[in-house]
Amino acid sequence: MQLLGRLEIKSKEKIIEFLNQEHTGRICSIDGNGYPQIIPMNFVFLNDSIYMHSHTRGEKLDNIRRNGKVGFEVDRSLEFLPSYFTHPTDASQADTLYISVVIKGRGIIVEDRNEKTIALNGLMKKYQPEGGYDPIKAEMEVVDEVAIIKVMPESMKGKYKIGQHIQKNERIKLAQQILERNSKTAKETLKTMGFEVIDNGIRMTEEPSW
Repeated sequence: MQLLGRLEIKSKEKIIEFLNQEHTGRICSIDGNGYPQIIPMNFVFLNDSIYMHSHTRGEKLDNIRRNGKVGFEVDRSLEFLPSYFTHPTDASQADTLYISVVIKGRGIIVEDRNEKTIALNGLMKKYQPEGGYDPIKAEMEVVDEVAIIKVMPESMKGKYKIGQHIQKNERIKLAQQILERNSKTAKETLKTMGFEVIDNGIRMTEEPSW
């Protein structure tokens, strides 16, 4: 229980910041036979709700109309930690650094044209921040050509594992190992962990705390 507490993201602002950085989330609804259906979706977090756009017909829409209880999940796998970081032969020592957010809430299909327009413009702003498009207006036909799913969170919990659960000297050693392994995500992982890559190695810039 003590470790789980140290892995919890305690800041709502950090959770929202993470959601706004990620491009893919997964919505879970319950189908007509009682099974969970999980679908990856583009999304935007606006006005304390998750918004997604969809075709106007589909199983997930039928599921939500029938049962508004839904789940929504977003995660980022930062770095795989090979077992030899901590033991020369024990494969069970392998681990992963990650960030994740799990939401439970009520899902609805948005009917109000103004709210649909806000959601669509929010999606465009998130996924095409460089611009190059005309803002969507409520009277445009495109508003009728898509469905907007809204998830209103009843609980929103985040977890992160970026080295905050181990002692400072062990965290520095882990950062050095990640740098030496030099994966494609190593530099970004080290930045998230609170380290800066310098000419002769790494330097801790901040204590990882969410």
